[in-house]
Amino acid sequence: MLIKEAQSEVRRIYLGGLVGQSVSGFLWLASAALGTWHSARSAIILLVVGGFLIYPATSATLRCSGRPASVSHANPFRWLALQAAFVLPVSMLLVVPVAMYRLNLFFPAMAVLLGAHYLPFATLYGMRSFLVLAFALVASGVAIALRLPGSFALAGWIVGILLLVFAVVGYMEQGLSAQQRGQQNA
Repeated sequence: MLIKEAQSEVRRIYLGGLVGQSVSGFLWLASAALGTWHSARSAIILLVVGGFLIYPATSATLRCSGRPASVSHANPFRWLALQAAFVLPVSMLLVVPVAMYRLNLFFPAMAVLLGAHYLPFATLYGMRSFLVLAFALVASGVAIALRLPGSFALAGWIVGILLLVFAVVGYMEQGLSAQQRGQQNA
């Protein structure tokens, strides 16, 4: 399987990131809501525990819609997806001392880590929009940490919205690239 074919399969199976990013976006918004109207502790617990459930929820959603939930065994990017999936949980250990130092840095730090997590998705999917998303996540996390450090949940709200916007952008990008391939084959 060639790289372009592997990327095309990833885009097709995961709908350009639509389902996974939507699940993640709604999780971030729910966590931000808890952080705004309930407690920082409940927001952190929801984001951390829920974060481990993003891939299973994404797979279940794809299966329930009658779609395959994983790429073929022949796809060489199957392992890149697995490696990228483990980057965020492992690096989340860095957020513990940051949040202990200043609790309001929890969401901005998580935004930076999520941005780093999305970098390999540009290669995995063959979509530049993931580079833009990664930059937007890192930049928003850093900007909020430096300029608005008094707000606990602001970065959570912004990340949730960015994820949902880019879920739609990725879905549209995936559809356009499929349409272009169809025109080339005609």
